[in-house]
Amino acid sequence: MRITLYGRGGKVGQVLAPALEQAGHELVSLDAAEAMIDFTAPDAVEANVDAALERGVPSVIGTTSFDEVKVDALACERGVACFHAPNFALGAVLMMRFAQEAARHMPRAEIVELHNEAKKDAPSGTAKATARLIGRDPAIHSVRLPGLVAHQEVLFGGDGQLLTIRHDTFSRDAFVPGVLLALARLETLPPGLTVGLDALL
Repeated sequence: MRITLYGRGGKVGQVLAPALEQAGHELVSLDAAEAMIDFTAPDAVEANVDAALERGVPSVIGTTSFDEVKVDALACERGVACFHAPNFALGAVLMMRFAQEAARHMPRAEIVELHNEAKKDAPSGTAKATARLIGRDPAIHSVRLPGLVAHQEVLFGGDGQLLTIRHDTFSRDAFVPGVLLALARLETLPPGLTVGLDALL
């Protein structure tokens, strides 16, 4: 597939670009693309998606903190599929699924998410998505320190017990299988914005 990768020079992009080529994809300009991938920043992603939609190019979006309602409306209007995941690590998706199940039995929960100090948004998209799945508006604690990549734990407290569900990303290589899965399924998605890797599993 011919792909435009925005954010190629970023931390995820530097891992993703060679992985895409190794998987047989070709990195091209947007005018020649069959799909667009965005791992940039909240202030850049919407313009990149708009440009792709104007050309009828479906998108895989890894950047968080953009206006999902606006993107969904524009993608529906153009009849083009867009996919967004707050986290492309398969283990993180399972962590959120297990937390949703645990919340049915242990309603008292708080979320702690830890990322590298360069991450601009807080709380993270993964933490906000987890909170929505759990319900009851759990507190989210954000940590930004050098040396971290992406980590999250969900703590469930009950009388005399504590359940902790944790996922750790030590390398951005963990995002590659999820991005490749999204690309493979992109043409099967309906027009508009589909959110969450869980929808593809």
